[in-house]
Amino acid sequence: MRAGSRGRDGGRGHPPWIVALGVLVAAVAVAPIVVKWLNNPPDQRLVDLEVYREGGRAILRGAPLYDVLTQPPQFLPFTYPPFAAVLAVPFTLLPWKASQWAWTVLMYGSLVIAVLYAFRDLVRRAGRWAPVAAGALVGATAWLWPASDQMRFGQVGFVLMALCLADCAARSPRWPRGLLVGLAIAIKLVPGVFLIWFWISGRREAAGNALLTALAAWMGAFALLPSDSRDYWFGAFLQGGDRTGAVNGTTNQSLNGMLAHVIPDGPVRSLLWLVLVLAVAWIGFRLAYRATRTADALAGTAGGPWSGTDLTRAADRSAGPDAYSALLAGIAITGLLSVLLSPIGWMHHLVWVIAVLGALVGDGRDLRRCVVAAVVWLYYLFPLPWRGAALSGRDHALAVRVAGRVLQDAFGLGALALLAVLGVWLVRRLRASRDRPEPSHRDAEVGTLAP
Repeated sequence: MRAGSRGRDGGRGHPPWIVALGVLVAAVAVAPIVVKWLNNPPDQRLVDLEVYREGGRAILRGAPLYDVLTQPPQFLPFTYPPFAAVLAVPFTLLPWKASQWAWTVLMYGSLVIAVLYAFRDLVRRAGRWAPVAAGALVGATAWLWPASDQMRFGQVGFVLMALCLADCAARSPRWPRGLLVGLAIAIKLVPGVFLIWFWISGRREAAGNALLTALAAWMGAFALLPSDSRDYWFGAFLQGGDRTGAVNGTTNQSLNGMLAHVIPDGPVRSLLWLVLVLAVAWIGFRLAYRATRTADALAGTAGGPWSGTDLTRAADRSAGPDAYSALLAGIAITGLLSVLLSPIGWMHHLVWVIAVLGALVGDGRDLRRCVVAAVVWLYYLFPLPWRGAALSGRDHALAVRVAGRVLQDAFGLGALALLAVLGVWLVRRLRASRDRPEPSHRDAEVGTLAP
């Protein structure tokens, strides 16, 4: 049943009291996280939001954007393209407390959108109780450690993930496909990996739209802030990890960070990083392509992904949950690559695990897939890298220190494993499902709260 059609309750949409109950479930689950981090010491509270606000303030007072620092003890610089600073200006016009709450609403509103796309078919199966199911899923994903860190730092990751998921997974977008990914790239360069996914999945027009959108945003920012734009593209941008933070910090779970945890800075580490980046990019994008091609096959579209077929629309129209899971797997792999391949991939950037969980669960009918998803959820629920860092000190025995070093990279190593879980194990299982059709798939009713 498509969105907007009649649900089990016989009317359009959902009764207001069920929607209110879903909102209540999400709010109760998220409230402890919000209360905890909004009551952090003032100099530790939503420090990344303060970075954005300082960028907005610099624009308003005409100060050099890439020379400003946040208040002590953080002294954090603005590291994003000038376009992001322009978008941050409204938050500088609000009092600090109001800005914190406005940002919190924006973050969790974006999480709701991401959850609705990631768990589309599971939410559909809930029928009239879809709002409650969505609320429970928002609560469950909000407690993942990377997601909790989003609230702790006041990060923009939920917003970027929601933009990319909506653009890549929407069945019939009312905007030119690629526009939202382009906006995400204009805000932060890391989502640029989706240009590659658009291209290899045959959505060349979407890739062009994304690139043109990002360029238009950057050119607009250049017209408004020519000096700051030059400072970014020929200064701050080239400084890379040296400006964004300590590459060897535990929270850096990218390939570069994992190497930095065990190898000192120098030519050897740089060479190893280059080799690893090329190898993981080659394997990762091939797996993303494989998952997307599986979506095409399950949807029964002709010509394959290189033909330019809109897989999102086809997957929704034909094979349903399995095709959508394969499509989502390709998107999730690309999201994980955005963290692994970046010089800096903080723990909170791994919110892409939410899309991984959605691809694994599907519509919830495959018990084995649900068990794997539960294991992944539990794995990212706890701060394993910080536990590893605590065990890697010199006061521990050698065996404990070695185990600690491995555990220190737990989230990054987990992301590498998830590339294979999605691109190999899940794809094989979805392909095998074509030979084991379940009649219940045809008869299942679905609700209306879905992207």
